[in-house]
Amino acid sequence: MKKSLGARTLLMPTPVLLVGTYDESGRPNAMTVAWGGVVCSKPPSLSVSLRLNRYTYESLLKRKAFTVSILSEKHVAEADYFGMVSGRKVDKFHRTGLTPVRSEVVDAPYVEESPLVLECAFIKTVEIGVHTQIIGEILDVKADEEVLNEEGLPDASRVMPMIYIPECGLYYGFGKVIGKAYSAGKKYLD
Repeated sequence: MKKSLGARTLLMPTPVLLVGTYDESGRPNAMTVAWGGVVCSKPPSLSVSLRLNRYTYESLLKRKAFTVSILSEKHVAEADYFGMVSGRKVDKFHRTGLTPVRSEVVDAPYVEESPLVLECAFIKTVEIGVHTQIIGEILDVKADEEVLNEEGLPDASRVMPMIYIPECGLYYGFGKVIGKAYSAGKKYLD
């Protein structure tokens, strides 16, 4: 028997994303976001949801651009810290030793130590409640060569992305492959 837990944010898992922007003075900043994901394939687009009072939100809207850096699990402490403090008060890059890199595609920084980076142009916002969804078009994806597979695509077992479990407040590392899409379910096709 299932037990009702009520209306809660218990979608499992959610990604651990670092959203990068420049502030008004041109200083690089980033924040950790777990509310995010792909929203469209053509044009390739993603969304991240931020609260209106976040420093990153303000900067993103002014610059009309942002990056999404996907850190590997060895950077869990840095990812957690980027979500704990505000860029209004502290230089998170300086404090953690992570390196901001100016994107050549959009007006935003990304994290050099991140094996996978998505560079996005702002499309629109959607007001939802305490969070505002920001939709951006992915203009380019950058990946460290060592995380690419034989087809030239990022291999999750090499990227080692983190996932976050909402409400429980836990980070997890990447697990094993359990099946191939459009293949595992073939046994049910006529």
